[in-house]
Formats: sequence, structure tokens, C-alpha cells
Amino acid sequence: MTSGSNGGRQTTLRDQATVSGIGVHSGSPVTLTLHPAEPNTGIVFLRCATAEHADRELKAHYRAVTATEFATVLGDQDGPAVSTTEHVLAALRGIGVDNAIVEIDGAEVPIMDGSAAPFVAAIDQVGLVTQHAPRCYIEVLKPVRVGKNGCYGELRPYRRGLRVEVEIDFDHPLIGRQTYAVDVAPNVFRRELARARTFGFMRDVAKLWSAGYALGASFENTVVVADDRVLNPEGMRFADEFVRHKAVDAIGDLALAGAPLLGAYRSVRGGHKLNHAVLTALMADPGAWRYGEMPQQPHGRARGHAEFAVGFATPAYGPEVS
Repeated sequence: MTSGSNGGRQTTLRDQATVSGIGVHSGSPVTLTLHPAEPNTGIVFLRCATAEHADRELKAHYRAVTATEFATVLGDQDGPAVSTTEHVLAALRGIGVDNAIVEIDGAEVPIMDGSAAPFVAAIDQVGLVTQHAPRCYIEVLKPVRVGKNGCYGELRPYRRGLRVEVEIDFDHPLIGRQTYAVDVAPNVFRRELARARTFGFMRDVAKLWSAGYALGASFENTVVVADDRVLNPEGMRFADEFVRHKAVDAIGDLALAGAPLLGAYRSVRGGHKLNHAVLTALMADPGAWRYGEMPQQPHGRARGHAEFAVGFATPAYGPEVS
């Protein structure tokens, strides 16, 4: 099961857990605290008060997404946004946390080491508790597809939980075409996915810096790829770390459905923008999904898809990577 052996009941943190770091794009220091939450709260970001704005809450929901170019950004017209949400969301969904308040005192979730592992470690240190409320799921009933120019994403029925299938294809000798597929479960997420880091090309750094991005990026939080080698002294954590990190991003972006998904997600040459477009297309078709407890009987699988006129091809270190 996507959310672990406790498939029937919701979970939250046993106690609060805090991490501190810098934003990968802003370079600014930030502290993030995960708090326990009541049943049926879901994941809610609490942006701490600033000189111009009071404390404000932002539901982790696909409708709250305001940008996907360099990271997944949540916000609205009423005040400050929260950027680079995908890794903490992937950690929460990957290890089966249903309800949490994510308090943050800055504009960007700390990048930590570039992976979801520090968030998982913080959660594991305090542990989870099972709540009385039943866990509900969003079950994919028929395929929904979004694509353009050789890039596409698709959600299709899959009754065993959340399956993620990712393919990347970069014109670089150290990356090239990589594929990775996994049935997401807490033990699998911890072991096979959480430690995979964000990556970028050295050739893009100057351009990003001049545009005001990647100001906090370093060898401590990014796999930096030169023309012929990885520049990080410790090298790679996995031989296919690049595609595994894309799978982490997809899990985090799909967490914005508002409930665990029962479905298989396939992404080919995609990223944050594609992940969000597919999830939006699914939710826009009332016949493509149902909300409820774990289904007991199989459903019919009608065919169908939706093509969105959106471009997805982007450089690695910049849009579509974090």
C-alpha cells in the first residue's frame, strides 16, 4: 500500500519535528517544523507572519499551485507563497503521513541535502500515531493522459496503491535515457527513493544565478554534472540517482491530490509542470476517479485521455528539476 501497512486508518506525527537549512533558490535561511494534526486535516502549510502579512495557511492541494517552472510553488493572491514544496510532500506521502501542519518561517522549504531523506529522518525520530478516522483514497478509474512534443504523463487504474513509472532522456553521456518503476510503500521509499538528490548541469549555473535562481545551490545539496563527470566529491548515491529523484518529485507533486492515490503514474521526459497538468486533468474529469475507502470490488476500466497544449521540455538544472 502507498501509505503502509496501516491502510485502514489515518496517521499523524507523534510529536513535532523541526529541520533548518537554506532555500536552494533564495539562499535564505529557513526553519520548518512538522506538527501533528487532527484527522481529516490533510497536509497544510502554515507560513509564519511577516512584517506585511499575518500567519496564513495554505492547503497542500493542486488548486493552490501557482508556479511549476523551477519548483512546485503553493500560494494565492492574498499573501506570501511557499516554494519548493515537493520534497517534504514526498516524504510525508511516501512514508504514509495523512495529517500534518508544515510550519515554515520563510518563503521556501529548506533544500537540506537535496533529497527527501532529512524530512523522513525527522519524522522517523518522533514516530507516527494511528488515528481513529478511516483513510480515504482517490482511486483512478480510467486512464487520463497529458502530453506534447514527445513528453507525456498518464494516470491509469492500479488497485494496489500508488505506482510510479518515470523515464528521463537527457542529451548527456552521464545521464542519457533512464527508467525507474516502483510500487510506493514506506519501506521502499525510505530505502530506494528518499536519498536521491536534485541535480543540475554546471553549464546552466551562471545563467540561473544571473536570473536570481539557484542562489543556495552547492555540492552539499545538488548533484552537479559537468561535461564529463559528476563534480561532487562523494559521487552518486545510486547509479540511477537522476531518475530516482524525478520519481521523488512525482510523488511529492501527486501528494497535492489531497488524499493518497490508487493508481499508476507514468511520466516520460516530464517534471513538475507535467505532474501538475496530469493531476489537474484527472480531477477535472468526474468519471475518471472516485473518493472513498479502500475499494473491495473491481471497477470497469474505460479508456479515455486528455491532451493539454503545454510544453514540458526544459533544462535539468532549472525548471522541472527540484
